[in-house]
Amino acid sequence: MPSLSEISDARVSTVRRRLLSWYDEYRRDLPWRKTKDPFAIWISESMLQQTRVDTVIPYYERFLDRFPTVDQLADAELEDVYGLWTGLGYYSRARNLHSAAQTIVNEHAGQLPNTVKDLRKLKGIGPYTAGAVASIAFNKEEPLVDGNVIRVLTRWLDWREDVSTKPVLDTLWKWAGRLVKGERPGDFNQALMELGATVCTPRAPRCLICPIQRSCLGRQAGDPESIPFKPKKKRAQSVQGVAVWIERKGKGLAVRRPEGGLLGGMWELPGGTLETNENIEAGLRRCLHESLSLKLGHLKAMGQIEHLFSHRRLKLHIFQAHAFEGRIRRHEIAEHRWLSPERMAELPQGGPTRKALALLGKTSHESPRSRLKSERQNQKSLEP
Repeated sequence: MPSLSEISDARVSTVRRRLLSWYDEYRRDLPWRKTKDPFAIWISESMLQQTRVDTVIPYYERFLDRFPTVDQLADAELEDVYGLWTGLGYYSRARNLHSAAQTIVNEHAGQLPNTVKDLRKLKGIGPYTAGAVASIAFNKEEPLVDGNVIRVLTRWLDWREDVSTKPVLDTLWKWAGRLVKGERPGDFNQALMELGATVCTPRAPRCLICPIQRSCLGRQAGDPESIPFKPKKKRAQSVQGVAVWIERKGKGLAVRRPEGGLLGGMWELPGGTLETNENIEAGLRRCLHESLSLKLGHLKAMGQIEHLFSHRRLKLHIFQAHAFEGRIRRHEIAEHRWLSPERMAELPQGGPTRKALALLGKTSHESPRSRLKSERQNQKSLEP
């Protein structure tokens, strides 16, 4: 890989000019590109972390309809924020947004900080988000590095070292810092990401239409698709879990997970994780006794669902119970409620719970994005 000093300023200037020109003509029409509101840009960048653009768009629009300003987000109940985030995944992002909004109101007079240093002090804002907000919202010459940028830069430089290591990432940040210097830094950062998302794709990169193909060392080497180099991912760990619909007077028991960790703050059916080789029904009874001090009566097996997280594959066994003994005493559970199926479906919950309720026939397994599309279609059909 060439060092920072081996590539001339003229070559860097040419790359910047070609990328910006390409971006002006071919960029996608995305809602967060139609605003300079720092708050809206921050929301979009938070949602786009590890999430596809087409998935984010309806969430972004609904979120800003409900919380158009940082003050309104700061004043909201966390449960309402979770409710709008349900289905988007990585729920700590919603919790961090809410916390950071309160800090912005209390310590920055309701104005998002405009420097990377001050942005990094906010909960949940790391180097990437700070660079994105500073450059796009405030026109600062600040770099950003995400998966798309890593792919574009390593191919352009024909760099074949392990991009998961800190020294390599640190050097990529330095390269991004050099390239962003100049006019329209926010647009340039977006151009880099756009190129990686639409042209310099992980598989079958479209090199013939790439605006910087002539100076791309990876293309010259003949195998850009083999770059960047990453170690093989570990296989997702298989986990067995149990959950139960406990009914009392037509209402089911819902429990809320503690904040932090996987699905922190989300609502779900009572249950837990099975131990290795544990009998499924016995494991469910153990979990309910340990978490709620309840002894279950007759159990009816209803089936199972599967859900893939980034690091584990969950098989969740679902049961029904209409009788139990004991008084609820919560252990490592933040809250519990007896709710109708309709009300339970409205609570912020993760994918496994939505699937479990659908299997039980308590709600339809429809994603918030699909529901939003259906609502729009229904509304359109009613228009004169």
